[in-house]
Amino acid sequence: HPFRFSTTSDGTHGGGSEYTTGVTVLSSTSVQIVVAASAPQLYYFCTIHSGMGGAINTNSTLGSSNFDGDIQTTVKVNSTAGFSIVSFTDNYAAGSGAYGIGHGLGVKPALYIVKLRNATSSWWTWHQDFSNQAQDFLHLNSTNAKTNNALAWGNTAPNSTKFYLTEGYINNVGDTAIAYCFSEVAGYSKFGSYVGNGSSSDGTFVYLGFRPAWVMVKPTSRFGRWRMWDVKRNTFNVMDIRMSAEDNGAETTSSTEYIDFLSNGFKARASEGQWNGSGETNIYLAFAESPFKNARAR
Repeated sequence: HPFRFSTTSDGTHGGGSEYTTGVTVLSSTSVQIVVAASAPQLYYFCTIHSGMGGAINTNSTLGSSNFDGDIQTTVKVNSTAGFSIVSFTDNYAAGSGAYGIGHGLGVKPALYIVKLRNATSSWWTWHQDFSNQAQDFLHLNSTNAKTNNALAWGNTAPNSTKFYLTEGYINNVGDTAIAYCFSEVAGYSKFGSYVGNGSSSDGTFVYLGFRPAWVMVKPTSRFGRWRMWDVKRNTFNVMDIRMSAEDNGAETTSSTEYIDFLSNGFKARASEGQWNGSGETNIYLAFAESPFKNARAR
């Protein structure tokens, strides 16, 4: 399969031409290319067989091409921080059902968010503590409770190489999308759930293993906001300044809704139903201020 470069995905097989700027054919099995700063989007293709092409991206600009899924994605990943940004175009066959999207994390995600770039859409959110990992979802831009649909994630839970979508449900052929994918990193990030106890002063304690710098909480069993607290706006306990991810409102301060950031987790200090309602399940995202071995109580 001798490959060459082109500005079209199938090269000379699709009516395109071979791209030769900076290209040196070293042997029958080796080709070198020095990519010019002004180079257009390039594709590789087999000079003998059609249908064997794909996009080429450089790591320093657009990210790495990822072929783990059923369609090619472009991935920027920081495995140390447990984070990847995935860009892709839906070119899967219309009506063909579930297909995989390579995420590049190398481990099963703890959370991912998918958003269309070319059309109005919700921020589709998956969390590892959902009871039905193949169907449950939330919308980051909505206060609605968790719901489920077999089409949302292709009726398939994610794994260490890819997550799944269903053609024609969240996105359609030709749509461009972005996904933000997270995995847990011990001492740095935590993605979990807890059940509120309804106490107005001694709420549920959530163990993280580190002192948090930022926490987001969302009830899954009922209506509720995506509440956010951080150490830059709240410089001491109790913490009463919060924002909500789903709306464009300014930050608010409450005299009755509190949360404490502790050396090894966080604790609700109010009976607020949206994050400490009795018997209510909540998911959370948390990132550390410093590794646990250096953490101090506030």
